[in-house]
Amino acid sequence: MAKFELKLPKMGESVAEATITSWLKDVGDIIEADEAVLEIATDKVDSEVPSEVDGVLVEKLFDVDDVVQVGQTIAVIEIEGEGTVEVEAPKHETPKTKAEPQPAVAEVANTVVAAKESVASVSSGDRFYSPLVKNIANKEGVSQAELDAVHGTGKDGRVTKNDILAYIENRPSQPTSVASIKTSQPLVSNLESSKPKEKTPVVVSGDDEIIEMTRMGKLVAHHMVESVQTSAHVQSFIEADVTKIWNWRKKVKDEFFKREGENLTFTPIFMEAVAKALRDFPMMNISLQGDSIIKKKNINLGMAAALPDGNLIVPVIKNADQLNLVGMTKQVNDLAARARENQLKPDDIQGGTYTVTNVGTFGSIMGTPIINQPQVGILALGAIRKVPAVVETEEGDFIGIRYRMFMSHSYDHRVVNGALGGMFVKAVKDYLEAWDSDREI
Repeated sequence: MAKFELKLPKMGESVAEATITSWLKDVGDIIEADEAVLEIATDKVDSEVPSEVDGVLVEKLFDVDDVVQVGQTIAVIEIEGEGTVEVEAPKHETPKTKAEPQPAVAEVANTVVAAKESVASVSSGDRFYSPLVKNIANKEGVSQAELDAVHGTGKDGRVTKNDILAYIENRPSQPTSVASIKTSQPLVSNLESSKPKEKTPVVVSGDDEIIEMTRMGKLVAHHMVESVQTSAHVQSFIEADVTKIWNWRKKVKDEFFKREGENLTFTPIFMEAVAKALRDFPMMNISLQGDSIIKKKNINLGMAAALPDGNLIVPVIKNADQLNLVGMTKQVNDLAARARENQLKPDDIQGGTYTVTNVGTFGSIMGTPIINQPQVGILALGAIRKVPAVVETEEGDFIGIRYRMFMSHSYDHRVVNGALGGMFVKAVKDYLEAWDSDREI
């Protein structure tokens, strides 16, 4: 029988490693091609790793909570045939000679050794640190001595991402040297400002229930705090009359479903208007890196979607400005459905250049969303309400029943001034109000 080495596949740009969250198969289980063998989690999304072949699982090379690098062998599957399926060896591995063939078990052992050697550069003494933990530590200025002192909750005391983030959040301020204090500032004032802020203790009674945050919840919390600390958030609000869109959708949605097999919601209509506005105002489709502005060529719209556990995730519609309404609808429905089923892939949530969130889905008439880094803007769509409003006509003004909605535009005031932020959301409003009631799709 031959041996097949199941490796951690490439999961998109910037994803170099993943944490094993659970094994779906045990040693001795029969596996079919494309059947999920284990579940993994990255910084961005949870996913499954399927088998590429039919066979029997004979060995697991990593345990739950272990961090695995992209390309590393994570399991061995026995398949029909003779010998061992050849895989590309790590660059640092000693080339094999033409000596007697090694048994399959020895080859698997060599693979494990090579995998351990590949992460030796991110270890300190006998303690292992994943590249992700090391990168966070370097970014936040955590010294090796500090890192060695962090209490690890992972296997064998390993420091996990949550451990290092918790340490950084509660990290005491570095003492300020007297020499570095400006003479124009009082010494006492500087010393007081350097003291760590004490957190208000939470009083827990015997009747209270303590619920551990989920891994996704912790990631979202960290991402939100980081965004608020990074961007100077300001908001612009505007109200749009979407009566034409309401009536048009009501007229065509049944025929659209019969023809395309898709539900026509308001979301793709709004996404189309946002994509057009971004094309008109390309300086909203940017990112800020240091003192440099990166002007994005593609318009990739993030679409906030709810997960089964109540958390939100932002799948991305790539090249949204190049899609017609049918294509936009199919993209929106597909991403929303796979988000609900936890079937999104890492590539599905990467590369966004601007985000739209529909807070009206939950009954809110408006909201002030937090920017999805490294973007500089996010648009919140409020609930569509039937309200009395002044209608302007050539014959005069009158009061009528209209369908209206608020839009809240949050943007990064470091690079987007009030004029640009306001003109952009005004352009979205204009596109929605100028909807062609006779439009065919």
